[in-house]
Amino acid sequence: FYLFLFFVYKLHAMHFLKLILRNTLRHKLRTGLTILGIIVAIVAFGLLRTVVDAWYSGAEGSSEARLITRNAISLVFHLPIKYQDRIRKIQGVTEVTHASWFGGVYITEKNFFPQFAIDSKTYFNVYSEYIIPPKDLTSFINDRKGCVIGRKIADIYNLKIGDAVPIRGTIYPGVWRFTVRAIYDGIETKTDTSQFFFHWDYLNETKKRVIARSANTTNWVGVYAINISEPSRASQISEAVDKLFKDSLAETHTETEKAFQLGFVSMTEAIVVAIRIVSYLVILIILAVMANTMAMTARERTSEYATLKALGFSHSFISGLIYGESLVIAFLGTLIGILLTFPVASLFKTKVGTLFPVFGVSLETIYMQIIAAALIGITAAALPALRSAQASIVEGLRNIG
Repeated sequence: FYLFLFFVYKLHAMHFLKLILRNTLRHKLRTGLTILGIIVAIVAFGLLRTVVDAWYSGAEGSSEARLITRNAISLVFHLPIKYQDRIRKIQGVTEVTHASWFGGVYITEKNFFPQFAIDSKTYFNVYSEYIIPPKDLTSFINDRKGCVIGRKIADIYNLKIGDAVPIRGTIYPGVWRFTVRAIYDGIETKTDTSQFFFHWDYLNETKKRVIARSANTTNWVGVYAINISEPSRASQISEAVDKLFKDSLAETHTETEKAFQLGFVSMTEAIVVAIRIVSYLVILIILAVMANTMAMTARERTSEYATLKALGFSHSFISGLIYGESLVIAFLGTLIGILLTFPVASLFKTKVGTLFPVFGVSLETIYMQIIAAALIGITAAALPALRSAQASIVEGLRNIG
């Protein structure tokens, strides 16, 4: 008996789905245009959400066991190089390195990528997520004018080990010529591989030679990166570092690497908020289009729904037909939209170059696209389904003829 009921249920479900598909394809042009609109909306939504994710990629990829120390006044002001040895002696600190922003231009201004003068002997110990072959790292350390570039830079600009890289200085005038001695890869896909590193010693020596000593610009660094033994003690160690240099010539401000990265994001928070708003507006616009399509569909089939009611079909069956058609259209457009999001994002990635260090469609974005499809399908069908279910048989049959 239960097996018989199961087969009856399956047969009923198959006929129900067949009826939904036939209704969906009844007006092919209208359905096709609606699906096209959903595809465009889903691709736009996915791309905008990916841009937002890329904006926060630096903070998301930061280490919990790393602190950043900068000048307490502003990042623009530097810190004395002699601070490094004093920071290393603080309990809980395992390694210290330093980096200074260079701000140069490679060939043209549109070829942007971050450039840092670093302590070559300690930097890659602190940033262990950057993977460099040992022989290449040794080659870099031994070459005063050598540089290390990320894999993303190497791929975009077709650079390889041994190539010359001229950088036109903006903060530090002149053309600085470097030789690629190593290319680093990331330990994870979210690791930033769009950076350029060279010797801080080379920068400091050049400044001593070409800039007057009275300018007091040598033997200073931009920030200190500090590895700590216990992430739970980050606040305590940060206070110890800042207390060490309190009332000194250059007081410090120490925070976690994630907080440091989020500080940069907060400078452009208005742009991020605007992108988020636009992404939701895209979904609302296509929802309005979809709702209009389903309203027209339900209005045209008033007599058909009345006939079904007269034959004994329930209100839930009528509503199910409308909801089913709406969801089929929504998910079909979303499926194609999700598939197209990946090549569109890849094309966008090539256009922006190294502006976004990490740029890729995340699983969270795909889930949000699916949720958006479900909301579009259900919401667009809600009012037409309610009206069709509540309409009387007599009013519906008046439209026949």
